Amino acid sequence: MRQSLRLAALAWAAAVFLAFPAFAAGTPAAAPAAPDQSPVTFQFALQNGLQVLVLPDHRAPVVTQMLWYRVGAVDDPPGVSGLAHFFEHMMFRGTQAAPGDQFSQTVARNGGVDNAFTTHDYTAFYEQIAKGRLKLVMGLEADRMANLDLSDKSVRTERQVVQEERRLRTDNNPDSLLGEQMEAALHLSHPYGRPVIGWPGEIAHIGRVEAQGFYTHHYAPNNAILVVAGDVTPAEVRDDAEATYGKLPARELVPRADYTQPPRLGPTRLSIRRSDVKLPVFERIYRVVSYTEARPGQAEALDVLAQAMGGDASAALYRRLVVDEKLAVDAGAAYDGYARDSGEFAVYATPRPGVSLERLEKATDAVIARFQKISLKPADLARAKTQLVAAAIYRRDSQLAEASAYGQALVIGLTVDDVGEWPDRIAAVTAADVKTAAVTGLLPKESVTGYLEPAPGAETARQAPSTGAGK
Repeated sequence: MRQSLRLAALAWAAAVFLAFPAFAAGTPAAAPAAPDQSPVTFQFALQNGLQVLVLPDHRAPVVTQMLWYRVGAVDDPPGVSGLAHFFEHMMFRGTQAAPGDQFSQTVARNGGVDNAFTTHDYTAFYEQIAKGRLKLVMGLEADRMANLDLSDKSVRTERQVVQEERRLRTDNNPDSLLGEQMEAALHLSHPYGRPVIGWPGEIAHIGRVEAQGFYTHHYAPNNAILVVAGDVTPAEVRDDAEATYGKLPARELVPRADYTQPPRLGPTRLSIRRSDVKLPVFERIYRVVSYTEARPGQAEALDVLAQAMGGDASAALYRRLVVDEKLAVDAGAAYDGYARDSGEFAVYATPRPGVSLERLEKATDAVIARFQKISLKPADLARAKTQLVAAAIYRRDSQLAEASAYGQALVIGLTVDDVGEWPDRIAAVTAADVKTAAVTGLLPKESVTGYLEPAPGAETARQAPSTGAGK
């Protein structure tokens, strides 16, 4: 889910989409040029409008199929937030040919795994399986693209599942509630401010009629991108895709709305006190440009800024707040620029016992101000860029991570070249670029600051010193 960037949501995106591991690298003299090791890619389209990308990888006889739909939480109708996420669940409810949970059972019986995820901008489904079973999983996906069980019973059952998921993951999680409130405050009336899982009262409005309309106008071959990575050739993928997806007709789609970002006139602050809070947290999110909005090099500079400021235990926030001043047990920063509209930049810290959130915020602001006033040292710049470039290269060891990187880019409007050239663009970022990103991107009026604290009298968990960055 594309909610607050700090913590688990961003960690999942980094681990699964882009596979950016945290490196505690030494201090290189200069960032190396990114090697030209981009995979060979092949693109074509079926007559029904399905776009196909093939990433051949013959190191093992396995394949990864990912089907990306251009529909996410921004496409939820007014008053029915959570519908796109609900439909991610519904796609596992079965069809006449594969009733109930037969989809996943069939994949498992053939030695594969499957899953799915929803964000504000897209919904994606994937399977990893032996190469000889590619046509099988294509047939399963094509079947549920056209023949999903949308009976009253199925819709009612899955709505209850989603409501329970929300209770467990959001309503009973103070950190998730803070993130949800901060996102709503940051984005004002833009649908990025609605939680992907939906508001509780609006999930209850999802019925069979709403489900059928959403399915008919969004789940269609002409609204999807198929990415296949693994031990295949483009000809094999084309033949199997034509035999499965190619049989499905295109559908009339609901045009996606183009939202204007409401102007923010000043910073917002939130303070939440709850009896179930175990650890106090300070965090702040800024609305910044995304890769789809940015000028050349602008988003890449934000990525380098986030890495240098708070990407791991060698970064500035962790060194200053945790190691030097011993104010926090954890601290970091992150940039999420892969969005159709605005991106987000986040900073966060968890205080040591006895340290106030106000003091922690002041120390964090001092680190941010230094980035805005003083250019990065060559060694720190080189370290951050090396970490990012190395992570992109190591990503190629994972079919799922590589397919996810390309699929995520294409589904928000970027290109194959944007993915392949990204390491070179990171390597080209200068210290002046990073300073400019800090000055023009981290604007107080584009921010929401949140405090999460135990209610007066509530017992807090004992905090032990952290052994590394991240949450």
